[in-house]
Amino acid sequence: MKRITIRDVSVRAGVSTAAVSYVLNGREGKVSPETVARVRRAAEELNYIPDLSARSLVNNKSKLIGVVIPQTEDQKQLLLQNPFYSELICGIEARLRQSGYHMILSGIEKGEGYLDTSMQRNLDGAIITGIYQESFYEDLKKVRMPIVLVDSYIYDSYFHVVGIDDELGGYMATKHLIDNGHTNIALVTGMIRKDGVVEKRFLGYKRALKEAELFYNPDHVFEHSVTYQFGQEAGKLIAAKCPEITAAFATSDLMAMGVIQGIRDEGKEVPEHVSVVGFDDISIARLCTPPLTTIKQDAVSRGIMAADRLLTAIEKSKEGLPQEPTIMPLSLIDRDTVLKLT
Repeated sequence: MKRITIRDVSVRAGVSTAAVSYVLNGREGKVSPETVARVRRAAEELNYIPDLSARSLVNNKSKLIGVVIPQTEDQKQLLLQNPFYSELICGIEARLRQSGYHMILSGIEKGEGYLDTSMQRNLDGAIITGIYQESFYEDLKKVRMPIVLVDSYIYDSYFHVVGIDDELGGYMATKHLIDNGHTNIALVTGMIRKDGVVEKRFLGYKRALKEAELFYNPDHVFEHSVTYQFGQEAGKLIAAKCPEITAAFATSDLMAMGVIQGIRDEGKEVPEHVSVVGFDDISIARLCTPPLTTIKQDAVSRGIMAADRLLTAIEKSKEGLPQEPTIMPLSLIDRDTVLKLT
């Protein structure tokens, strides 16, 4: 079937191709209302579908945004295996679609650079999660397009940043357990890397212990990968140390739910034998049994904010350097996985 072109629309409408281009590209002020009506009617009658590639050449905009999720764990994981990322992506996609943009989602294996094919498809901008202060991040500056970083502690004037206070979140979770009478609190966490999200939550955990004059025991830190499976393994080890350990803070809800299952596997219950606090408040946190007490960071809202920052940067790309980092709020959601000790 022959593709309907802008010339076909101009012939049907009885106007020039330039007039059709003005109408279809949102520059209706350059032609009369009558011409606008004729072009729209002709396009509808012919079932004209705009050529986005050609439009991007004319406007110097592709309407494409790259969203990159680096795989920072040693073990291979599916791109959206962690529900936190699914919710973050939902927020990003919804906001981009609202403004007529499309999203290209890509995963980068640990150790690979960011300048792969997905970053070279004439993108208008990119949102990247969880990169560290390593040499390859300098390569991103060569892309020459607005970039928003999520879950990153790289404060460089080239990048826009949308984050949370992860140290505060770790402190809030641990303090909640302390306030409920727990003194031997385990930490279940992903790999602790310098200036990463996990390290900040770990530091918040240590700050709460220090403030309460509690001993920090490195043997109570279970560190590996941000997966349900590792949480389950850690939960079994924690249950074996009960009643020495009476509570655990997991730095993600995914791990926290694994911890709960691991504790049950060993014949113990949450919170009767071990209390558990998670981090994220993903949608299934309220659906697990018992419903999970956690630190809420609202992943969907963070996605919307990241997309907002990027769209603003695209429109104002020639008006100066990025603004200060946007820090989203945190709150403690108290459900049923923490037992108050008498």
